[in-house]
Amino acid sequence: MIATELATQIATAFQHGSLAAPAPQGINTEGVVTFFASKIAPILLAVLGVIFIGRAGRGEISKVLTSSAIAIVGLAFIAGAATLFFVGDYLINLIFA
Repeated sequence: MIATELATQIATAFQHGSLAAPAPQGINTEGVVTFFASKIAPILLAVLGVIFIGRAGRGEISKVLTSSAIAIVGLAFIAGAATLFFVGDYLINLIFA
C-alpha cells in the first residue's frame, strides 16, 4: 500500500516536472551599477567634501588641492571606464549582429 502510493507520487512528480530545478538567472548588473551610482557614490563624494572642507579650515590648502586633483583624476578614470564599457558593447553588437 505504501509502496504504491509512493510510486504514484513519484510518477505524478515526473509528469508535472516539479523535480526539475528552475533555470538559473543571471546577476542584474545594471541594477548593481545603478545602486552604486545612485546610493554609494554620492555618500563617498560627500565624505570627501567634508574632509576637504575640514582640511581647508585648518589651513592645509596644498593638501586639499592635491587631494582634489587626485579625486578628479579618479573620477576621470571612472568616466573613461564607463565610456569603454559602452564602446565595447557597441563593438560587440556591431560584430555579432
